[in-house]
This record gives sequence, structure tokens and C-alpha cells, in this order.
Amino acid sequence: MAQREDGMETLNRILNSACEVFAENGYHAAKVAEICRRAGANVSAVNYYFGDKATLYVRAWEKAFKKCVKNGLPNTTADTSPENRLRAYIYLLIQDFYDQSDYGQFTRLYLMELAKPTGLIQNIWREMIEPRRQVMIELIREIMKKETTDETVLFCEMSIINQCRTLLTIRLSDLEYFLDQPISPDLVKRMAEHITRFSLAGIKEVCGDN
Repeated sequence: MAQREDGMETLNRILNSACEVFAENGYHAAKVAEICRRAGANVSAVNYYFGDKATLYVRAWEKAFKKCVKNGLPNTTADTSPENRLRAYIYLLIQDFYDQSDYGQFTRLYLMELAKPTGLIQNIWREMIEPRRQVMIELIREIMKKETTDETVLFCEMSIINQCRTLLTIRLSDLEYFLDQPISPDLVKRMAEHITRFSLAGIKEVCGDN
């Protein structure tokens, strides 16, 4: 019984470390050796419990999402203008860059996968992520206030996501160097506001509303 409990403890340590490393580096750049180092486990333990890196990635995604849902997903469906709802959505995407919460960890996994799809989590994506993604797509459609091609909407979505992703993947010390100030909750709010205004101006331009 004690041996089984020790095994579950090792498995959970590996999963927790995998969530951290995949969220920080994405699937392709993440190293199994680094995951094991943080977990205090041998690489052979990953092979024993998960088989390979790809399976570990899928299990880490599932664990990160469950932790996120357990603590409650933020609500972005307030009855307000689509511009303000987009502003709230963007802020939610980047606010946990400063606050290292479970929601922030899952957000980073989400942005990494959105920017560089692995093809490993298609079922999870359809069930867990696609509804969330459609929120932004519908907001963009609503802001455009006219018939648009799917390509135009998806280009706008990609532009917004990549602005957010940059803030979540760059090293903290490098970002503070570029901005010439330490990261703070207030600075994150200002960055979210800048991304929102920049994105709204871009949407207006591609719509031809001058």
C-alpha cells in the first residue's frame, strides 16, 4: 500500500512539474529532463507512468484544465458593448502573467497550443477550448458590424492572440528590461488596454471604416 501511495505521489509530482514546464516553454521546447528535475524523479519514471512525452503533455493539459475549472473560470459575458467585452477577455488572457495562479498556468498552455498546435490534444481542444475560442471570434464579428469572411475574422483573432502570447512567453527579466520598469498588476492592466486599443484600431482598418 505504501509503495502504491509513493507511486501516486511521484506521478502527481511529475504532472505538476509538466504543467509548469509546458506552460513556460510549449510542447516542442519543453525538456523531459527538466520536468523530472523539478519533480525530483528519474526520466525512467516518465516512461513508466506515461510512456512518452506526448502522453505526458495530454495528461498535463487535462490536469491543468481541471485545476482551472475547480477554481472557477472567469465570466466574460457581461451585458455591455462588444468592445468592452473584448477588453475584459484580453485582460483575462494576460493578467495571470503576473499572478501565477492555476488559471494563469492553463492560459499559458492555451496560448502556446494556439500559437504552435501540436495535434496531440484534438479531442480536448474540441471539448474544452473551442467554445472559449469562439467567444473571441464572435466578439470580433460583432465589432465589425458587417458581413465578413471567415478569413478576415480569423486573421484578427490570430493578431490579438499573438500580442497576448508574446507577453506570456517572453522571460520576465527581458520584458522588464524592454519596458524599463518592473512588472506589476497595474502595468499588466495598461498593457491589456494597449492591446485592446491597438486591436480595435486594426479591426476598424481591415473593415475599411476610416
